[in-house]
Amino acid sequence: MFQCHRCQTPWVSSTKTPGVKETCEKCGAYLHSCLNCRYYDVTKPKQCYIPNTELVSDKEGANFCDEFEFVDGAAREEGTENREKGKDAFNALFNDEGGEESKRPSLDDFKGLFGE
Repeated sequence: MFQCHRCQTPWVSSTKTPGVKETCEKCGAYLHSCLNCRYYDVTKPKQCYIPNTELVSDKEGANFCDEFEFVDGAAREEGTENREKGKDAFNALFNDEGGEESKRPSLDDFKGLFGE
């Protein structure tokens, strides 16, 4: 189901993609924007999965990108869940909490490696 990135209102239309200046019925956000595109990825250059696209500075604003494909709302939610799981795993890996004394080596441990 296609939906607005801002308010998650479903977009219903007989066309595959919204028009460049088409807005959400409920909140007025532009629908043909990077934040609604399946190729939008904050980890990529220009925040787009497709490397040869032109830079769009306003990710929420309307744009004329030929590569635009509306992201499925279910896929967006799955991506958010995966991102949160990844953050939790990263934090668990490097978290010093837990009651035990930190297992990080001290300066003396480091000097001991070199016989000082």
